[in-house]
Amino acid sequence: MSSTHPFVFVAMGTMVSLTSVQPLDRATQDTVISAFVDLEERFSLYRDDTEASRFARGELNLHTVSDAFRSAYDEAILWRIATGGAFTPHRPDGVVDLSGIIKAFGIRNAGRALREAGVTDWCLNAGGDVLTSGRSADGEAWVVGIVDPADRTELFTQFTTGDERWAVATSGIAERGEHIWRMAADDTFVQVTVCARDIVTADVLATAILAGGREALARAQELDDIDVLACSAGEKVYASRCFLAA
Repeated sequence: MSSTHPFVFVAMGTMVSLTSVQPLDRATQDTVISAFVDLEERFSLYRDDTEASRFARGELNLHTVSDAFRSAYDEAILWRIATGGAFTPHRPDGVVDLSGIIKAFGIRNAGRALREAGVTDWCLNAGGDVLTSGRSADGEAWVVGIVDPADRTELFTQFTTGDERWAVATSGIAERGEHIWRMAADDTFVQVTVCARDIVTADVLATAILAGGREALARAQELDDIDVLACSAGEKVYASRCFLAA
């Protein structure tokens, strides 16, 4: 009989769940937790003692921050350039806020830790952003449900991972409201799901499309080989063929 080994914890203000086909020892569990906690302790703006908060207050600058902070900021800036500003690490007031990319870093780092520990078949979900590897316990591909933006208790569709699509990220306004800076003036998206090879690409481009609308959607599809499901405020749905077949 097939079985899985669930592991759940809270980090970065959200629930993180890991479903693994192989059992996880305590050292591996601790490494997965650290992948999120270490980033939270450096980049959280909700704590006064973090490097991000000190940078926001002007106590640190780009010459005095750690290499880890500078590297994360540099990667975020590259994404801002690539998306034409639809994704940005800067708040409207100028404060550097890397929360739009740091959770994806945590998921990415946790995935690397699992592979290094020899764990090959797993599904990691952090607040609705999902990274998978291998197969589920029954030998089938991992299937990720996508919630209905109009009814959070219902599923809108689903996505089957694999074939260079291991990551699924969703950005929307249903749970947190309007928490991003909008670039699009019309046909505003209320929820965007992006499926990609890696979780950072999926997460960043989902945010960028939500912020930038159809123009950002077209640009994102030129940037990388992705699948997209974008639901607009006007109840229009822009979907890759894989979603239409679901």
